[in-house]
Amino acid sequence: MVGAIRGIVAVVTASARRPLLAALGLALLAHVPSGCAAMGRSRDFWNARREPSGQAPSAETTPGAVVQVYAARAVGWRGVVGVHSWVAVKRSGAAWHRYEVIGWGVDQGAPAVRVDRTGPDNYWFGARPRLLVDLRSPDIDAVIDKIEAAVRDYPYPASYRLWPGPNSNTFTAFVGRRVPELRLQLPPTAIGKDYLPGTLVATSPAGRGAQLSVLGLLGVLVGVDEGVEINVLGLTFGVDVKTPALKLPVAGRVGLPSAVTVDWPLSRGPR
Repeated sequence: MVGAIRGIVAVVTASARRPLLAALGLALLAHVPSGCAAMGRSRDFWNARREPSGQAPSAETTPGAVVQVYAARAVGWRGVVGVHSWVAVKRSGAAWHRYEVIGWGVDQGAPAVRVDRTGPDNYWFGARPRLLVDLRSPDIDAVIDKIEAAVRDYPYPASYRLWPGPNSNTFTAFVGRRVPELRLQLPPTAIGKDYLPGTLVATSPAGRGAQLSVLGLLGVLVGVDEGVEINVLGLTFGVDVKTPALKLPVAGRVGLPSAVTVDWPLSRGPR
């Protein structure tokens, strides 16, 4: 990691007269600490914090339905470049359920899709998750029906491949495409989100765009919410026009943070 820091500093120094390259170098440098933290968590990750992060409302005090989607930096070297994502739902008057894909144990016969492995918003082995979607309108029970149908229809329930997919982000993106009400914007560090099950062309995870992808290794995405993204070997490069930002490997978004999808009356139709 020290060598990587030196390399980035060298790029910044050499690019002093080239503002764009200098800005990109500084952006990567700014994200080195999070990469170091992910590497540090790998040493003793089973003992890392996994308690609730306080972002999900209590089922006991929240009678209405809620849908949330999260992403958190992965463990070890994976966390330098990528995140792990999941979906959590709570029906009206019911408890939380969490749906995600995990690779541990799959090669020994464990299912890839795990349910209720932990709470809806818990730290991911020391990494605080970022809230991507938070829906709480009266019509959300109907959305949960669609989410759980998508979970059942996920085409890789017993398969996991870290790169280029199918992995946890392949799963979450699949749910997003099946449930456009989520307006799901996965971060550019969600490696595997562009792995399209059994097809070359699909709608974007946010539902208002389209993408072409060859096995998650090479592709392009254009959408109202995502902007323009180019996928090269699973790494995302792009520009978000709606909420101005560059999208880069390792650094993720450089610019304004993407908006969290919040509750909205489904009867009015998609935004």
